[in-house]
Amino acid sequence: MRAMGARSIQNELLAVMPRRAYEALAPALAPVTLAFGEVLYRPGEAIAHVYFPCESMVSLLVPVANHLDVEVGMVGREGMVGASLGLGIARSPVKALVQGEGSALRLSAAGFRGALARNPALRRAVDLYIHSLMKQIAQTAACNRFHVVEARLARWLLMTRDRMRSSRFRMTHEFLSHMLGVRRVGVTEAASSLQRQKLIAYARGSIQILDARGLEAASCGCYEMPA
Repeated sequence: MRAMGARSIQNELLAVMPRRAYEALAPALAPVTLAFGEVLYRPGEAIAHVYFPCESMVSLLVPVANHLDVEVGMVGREGMVGASLGLGIARSPVKALVQGEGSALRLSAAGFRGALARNPALRRAVDLYIHSLMKQIAQTAACNRFHVVEARLARWLLMTRDRMRSSRFRMTHEFLSHMLGVRRVGVTEAASSLQRQKLIAYARGSIQILDARGLEAASCGCYEMPA
């Protein structure tokens, strides 16, 4: 059975499914637009829907006592938000925060569980994605522990570009401080350094990557790790 092509559907997790398997799922998928800063779930909340980003991106954050929330993973068109439901976990372990506004496909929790039971191709795609997400979360934890803010910021910008498929995106220093788990002044210093090197340009509320190769050189080796 021929797999769905990337041109047919923008979410890559769904695009790798055989055509017949995707067509069985498609009627239950509702197109939605995710807004910048929208919270899809909070830790401990029941997962009412899962989301398959198409042109949007979602950060996965965990709260830390007496500190800012810290990002442990990000989800774009390569995956799905609410993947823990695929493991039978009905409540979210993380805060899911939209950091790149745009389109997504939404499926109810009940519809997702039913589709997993009926659709082996979806089950396989979700299992592979959960494994990939676990690797990304583990690598992010190591990166946050050992690497300097500037290198982490460069990695984060590159990962955002890869998922948004755009070199320009909406972002503020305050939002970045939450993503990286550092104070706003630390983000400002790191972003200023990258801008002085002409790797990025930023204005109020937006960042543009000017030199992707240079930014890769400024990033830590974690960017090259498979995720």
